[in-house]
Parts: sequence; C-alpha cells; structure tokens
Amino acid sequence: MIQIPCVIFAGGKSSRMEEDKSLLPFGSYPTLVEYQHARLSKIFSKVYISCKEKSKFDFDAHFIEDKPTYNVFAPTVGFVSIFETLSMEKLFIISVDSPFVTQKEIKQLFVEDKNSYDATIAKTEDGVQPLCGIYHRSMLPYFYNMLQSDTHKLTKTLYKVNTKFVFFNDKQPFLNLNYPHEYQEALKLVNTLL
Repeated sequence: MIQIPCVIFAGGKSSRMEEDKSLLPFGSYPTLVEYQHARLSKIFSKVYISCKEKSKFDFDAHFIEDKPTYNVFAPTVGFVSIFETLSMEKLFIISVDSPFVTQKEIKQLFVEDKNSYDATIAKTEDGVQPLCGIYHRSMLPYFYNMLQSDTHKLTKTLYKVNTKFVFFNDKQPFLNLNYPHEYQEALKLVNTLL
C-alpha cells in the first residue's frame, strides 16, 4: 500500500459530457467515482475525493470540499483546498474520469519522483496528463498565484516549475471520459476487464 494519499478530482463541470460524469454508472458500481474510490483504495492507504460539494455523493468516503471563498470551476481551487486541508508534503492526484490508470503506471510515477521536484506528471504522445501525477506542497504558492490572477492553465504552470514528465508509450491507460462516445467506449473496455 502506498502511504502517500491519493486524491480523486471529482469537482468538474462535465460540460462536454453534458451530465455529471462522476455520477455515471461504471463497471459493477453505481457511479464512476465509487469505482475509482474502490480500486484506488486497494493501492493507497488513504483515498480522498476532491469536490465542490459532498452532498451529491451517497457513499462513505473522505471528501475534501472546495473552499467557498474560491468561487471558480477549476482544478486550482481543488489543489488549494486539498493542501490547506491535508498536511502532507506530497499527494497523488488523479481525475475521476481516468479509470484505466493502473498500479503499474502509478508505481512508475513514484519511482521517477524526487523530493526536489515540484511535480511528477504522466505524459503520452497525446500530451501532458496534468491530473495524473504527484504534486508537492512547493506547488501551493503557484496555485495561489493562479487564483489571484484568474489563470487556470495547469499544464502551462507545470512547464514553469520543476516538473518531471514521465513518458508512457501506451496511452490507453490514460483514456479520459470527456464525451458520451468516450464513456460508451470505456464501458465496453471495463466489461472486458471485469
């Protein structure tokens, strides 16, 4: 079990899906977020869910709600709220809509990570996967600056700081469920894995 906490980001607008993707059924679970929570709890000793409001979820888990003082829809708010809530020096972050990232990819990120980095992030031929990686507390001042300047391009910030990008040849584990057709493809794929 990995002792560094895992935080599942489940507070997005899901505008491209046109419904809350975290609440879509997935695998044998009533929701995608429950699927993610269950499988990641087998890898990490502590799993949290970052969200706007926990009232939309009806299962038992550790939730970190976005601080209401930051009234924007952006991962930046989640990062600030998480680091203000938890005292850990580093955290593993994953998006709720990345259900195929396995222990293999996660372990590789931890192998590559060093305390001197600000972040250790997955990258494929499709580009940077900013919500799949290890973030260090040294990123917090940058997140505050992003909020103050109302700029929320996470990948752009990662290129400005001391980030280790870990390249993965296989991009399938990093499949994101942004659109309805991607969700349907993922349902077929998860059924073959069950």
